[in-house]
Amino acid sequence: MTTAPAGASLDAPALRRRVADFVARNDPQTTDQRDFLAARFDAGLAWVHFPEGEGGLGAPRALQPVVDREFERLGFTPEGREGLVIGLGMAAPTLLAFGTPEQRARYLKPLYTGEEIWCQLFSEPGAGSDLAALGTRAVRDGDAWTVDGQKVWTSLAHRADFAILVARTDPDVPKHKGITYFVCDMAAEGVDVRALRQITGEAEFNEVYLNGVRVPDSQRLGGEGEGWRVAQTTLMNERVSIGGHPEPREGGLIGAVARIWRERPEARTPGLHDALLRLWVEAEAARLTKERLRQQLAVGQPGPEGSAAKFSFSRLNQEISGLELEMLGGEGLTYDDWTFRRPEGVEFAKRSAGFHYLRSKGNSIEGGTSEILRNIIAERVLGLPPEPRVDKDVAWKDLPK
Repeated sequence: MTTAPAGASLDAPALRRRVADFVARNDPQTTDQRDFLAARFDAGLAWVHFPEGEGGLGAPRALQPVVDREFERLGFTPEGREGLVIGLGMAAPTLLAFGTPEQRARYLKPLYTGEEIWCQLFSEPGAGSDLAALGTRAVRDGDAWTVDGQKVWTSLAHRADFAILVARTDPDVPKHKGITYFVCDMAAEGVDVRALRQITGEAEFNEVYLNGVRVPDSQRLGGEGEGWRVAQTTLMNERVSIGGHPEPREGGLIGAVARIWRERPEARTPGLHDALLRLWVEAEAARLTKERLRQQLAVGQPGPEGSAAKFSFSRLNQEISGLELEMLGGEGLTYDDWTFRRPEGVEFAKRSAGFHYLRSKGNSIEGGTSEILRNIIAERVLGLPPEPRVDKDVAWKDLPK
């Protein structure tokens, strides 16, 4: 006879009552936000599908939106969480899937409250689209690893306390098999963070040099050489976090273009009308598809469908921002602010058409290039024959560099 999970008996009304009782004891209007979030974590109302004692109640994942909506209805909408996207969206689900009890106890709560910020040390100058070709080395030295290499396109590295890191621990096996996954302390000796200025004039990203960085083996996630399997959990969640945000109808860039059409009749032409209608329909179809994806996530882990959502998001952003420039004519060629700064997130709503156009170019690179996502969709969603891979069984050390 099997025993039902502790949270299996919870339903939506029961969770709403829990949230109401919690808010009655912790007034969101008078309680410091970090203290409020810490108490919410302890009450199991952070991620209700996580285990008890780790921010959850062991409840079905489908009930998380119920909790979030109830907190919002009762007056709690957290602010300033843009810098936590990697911790919340990528590190947390990976820790849940592969972390030891000690690791989850150490990292999950400060990650959730925002006390500690995370970044992602995955891409390298020679291993972006083909992440498995990464060359950053981690060499075992007693109960620790010595890490040397370079990472790139690292959001929030200049502010992060910890990083999720993949490094090569065995160069004598094929590239996917010799990778191990770690948690890296960004304050460790040998971590050197340098800003990368983008075409927009801003520096959202960094390059990170790792020179003899010591990483304790206790900060390894998953088994030695199993880093590629662990990283898949991170990457699937990353693509959902980039391309799967809920939006209202005419949310995002398509809303900005629709407003231009309505407010500026002088900009209208039959050609622009056709382009706008096509993109409006595609944006609405993408929005509804993302809603279905979120419903699928409620009963399981992200699958390859998240890659389709991210691919669609990238393509549409680029096409819509191009249409916005065309509709505005000469005005669209002006640029609002080229000041060097380091934003914590991408804010499209308050920026100019020129910023939209330039920044959207990065959408097809970050979080998985569109070329790689096409392969994932073809092979894992549509079931098409895989692309030939001549390096599949070749040791990493023997591959052309």
